[in-house]
Amino acid sequence: MNIKGKTALVSGGASGLGAATVRMLVAQGAKAVIADVNDNAGSKLAQELGSAVAFVKTDVTQSDQVRAAVAEAGSKFGGLHIAVAAAGIGVAEKLLGKEGMHDLQRYLRVIQVNLIGSFDLIRQAANLMSRNAPDEDGGRGVVVTTASVAAFDGQIGQVAYSASKGGIVAMTLPLARELSRFGIRIVTIAPGIFDTPLLGALPEPARLSLAEQVPYPKRLGQPREYAALVQHIIENNMLNGETIRLDGAIRMAPK
Repeated sequence: MNIKGKTALVSGGASGLGAATVRMLVAQGAKAVIADVNDNAGSKLAQELGSAVAFVKTDVTQSDQVRAAVAEAGSKFGGLHIAVAAAGIGVAEKLLGKEGMHDLQRYLRVIQVNLIGSFDLIRQAANLMSRNAPDEDGGRGVVVTTASVAAFDGQIGQVAYSASKGGIVAMTLPLARELSRFGIRIVTIAPGIFDTPLLGALPEPARLSLAEQVPYPKRLGQPREYAALVQHIIENNMLNGETIRLDGAIRMAPK
């Protein structure tokens, strides 16, 4: 799919991986809807990028807010061709820790945001994409979801996060098979350790320690590298139903 002239929606688009993706899409000639719960960051990015971008405050656990963001793409920019699910949260908590059992509500919250929030965006975005006129390859849309290497080698204390990201990986192929009749592709990216706001709060020694765990290159991943893979996925029609690790060959230790 040619990005130029298309409309995209990016959940979690106000910062980190999502913001880098929004910048890439606009640079490639697309219009973009930023769907993010962070009002200040979302509005600031939209103001910076100008008329090619709209911000819709969106909590992905609220289906009516996801619906409003998808509808904004249709009403403001005339349709939706690309959806990137980059909204996510994490929690570090053992199943049986010093404070007792893993809090069930915190577990449910991670699943709700990461897995169910991604699924809701996919279903609502695909519904709008299915109405697009097909391109020369029969394509009507592309969906990119965000998992994590924790889906494959999650560490102790990552049970909720790993479960949520593993669910995203597991639904990629069946969704690709189902949506193929509409000409809609879906591909998942599983990032390793990336320099996002989540890691930005860590002290420098901790950041350096994480970087040393990456075989090559020995550094944290950059959000622009995630965005570059999103671009390639959109532009390469043969990428479909797959999860791609973007991790510098890291395999996480148990803890």
